[in-house]
Amino acid sequence: MPWILLIGAIVSEVAATLSLKGSESLPALYLVVVVGYATAFMLAAVLKRGMGIGVAYGVWSATGVALTAVLASLIFDEAFSPVMAVGIVCIMIGVVLVESGSSSHAPVAAMIDEA
Repeated sequence: MPWILLIGAIVSEVAATLSLKGSESLPALYLVVVVGYATAFMLAAVLKRGMGIGVAYGVWSATGVALTAVLASLIFDEAFSPVMAVGIVCIMIGVVLVESGSSSHAPVAAMIDEA
């Protein structure tokens, strides 16, 4: 369930961000901006269900950046260069490392207590 809520938070944040750009020519999209950013606070529900903040925020922000860059290129014909693609791959690798590291190590406080 936390992952479904996280996906919802990501989709709503990306939709709001893209609508912000689209509102230049269609002011009615400001409604999507407000609702999208308000709905993105589903991230709090994800945290309440036990997902670590490092993982949740990492996935949320990295996926948001990647999706926004790709979709802005497709929808608004903004630049998308090979350097940007490499950056997105680096972001994805970083998120995978953070997520995998969060599940394989004990909390720092527990390690200190053992010492």
